[in-house]
Amino acid sequence: MLVIRLIRVGKKHSPDFRMVVTDKKNPPRGGRFLEMLGHYNPKLKQKNFKEERIRYWLKNGAKLSDTCHNLLVGAGIIKAKKIKLKISSKGKGKPEEGKLEEKSKEKAEEKPKLKKGPKEEKSEEKKEPSSAKASDGEEKKE
Repeated sequence: MLVIRLIRVGKKHSPDFRMVVTDKKNPPRGGRFLEMLGHYNPKLKQKNFKEERIRYWLKNGAKLSDTCHNLLVGAGIIKAKKIKLKISSKGKGKPEEGKLEEKSKEKAEEKPKLKKGPKEEKSEEKKEPSSAKASDGEEKKE
């Protein structure tokens, strides 16, 4: 299946994207694409798209990624509403309260399930007799 999407070509801290037509199975950082349809620089807000070629590929069944769809709507090439993007935080920000409660319950259930290694069992056995001796000594004092 053909898809129109962005491929990053810029340096570090200098994002620069190409809009290309590629097979959906190809990796986004791959360099294998059928045709370059435009260019997008988010820092400088520059957009250069080949309108005729984009319309050609859309007529031939190519699908748009959500970001490309929104860029083309903003440029006026497509007449549609923008798609609300779901951005994953990848560990940044605060987790939702419901998820936080579920995680704390899961951790509480996991703690009793942990098995102690042989070294930990031996160290506990050594501690018990000393406490037993102390308790015997206390009884003798009384």
